[in-house]
Parts: sequence; structure tokens; C-alpha cells
Amino acid sequence: MKVLAIDDSRTIRELVRVTLEREAIEAVLAEDGLHGLELLAGMEDRPDAILTDVNMPRLDGFGFVRKVRDRPDCADVPILMLTTESAKDLKQQARAAGATGWIVKPFDPARLVGALRTVTGLT
Repeated sequence: MKVLAIDDSRTIRELVRVTLEREAIEAVLAEDGLHGLELLAGMEDRPDAILTDVNMPRLDGFGFVRKVRDRPDCADVPILMLTTESAKDLKQQARAAGATGWIVKPFDPARLVGALRTVTGLT
């Protein structure tokens, strides 16, 4: 499984990387939405899932999700929002943009991996 993980916090990116690699999941890391789009454009094989923060400089998570959903080759890639935000209206905004699910930070590593396996159908 390959996951594109986007977060402006270097610490969170590293925690996600370590969590995924312990489960033999490849992690491709980006520091904001624009960087995530750049990496996505350069990938030969699309990721199996995407994790993205909401609040980031240059392009936030909502804008990133909308741009990914506009790409026919990535329209069905599961996208989980990984954020400190938990407000219901923000979750609704994420769903409207095309996000698949929502995980609140700090995250439980087993729950994060379980959610990725659930949305991708991969083990």
C-alpha cells in the first residue's frame, strides 16, 4: 500500500511515516497541499490513499481535496482528513469537498492504520 501524507508539521509527518512504515506501508510525505499536488502529478502509480491535514499554508486540505477530485485518475482515491479540528461543520465541508473520512489528532497508530485498510480494502 502507498499513502500520500500531507501535513505542514514536520513532527506529524514523521509520526505518520514511522506508523505506516511499521506496517510495511509506503509513505510519501508532503508539507502542504500544493506540495502534495506536485508529488501526485509526478507519481507513476497513484497512491492507494491520501491523508491530509486541514489547516496548511499555500493550499489547505479542503482545496487540496477538491483539486484531487477534479483529476479523473484520482477521483476515487480514498482521502482521510487527519486534523486537530473536530467541528461538525468542518467535517461536512470536508465531505462536500470529496473527503472519505476524518481522523482527529493526536491519532492512535492502530486506528490510523485500521482506517487506511478499511478505506482501501487492502491488508
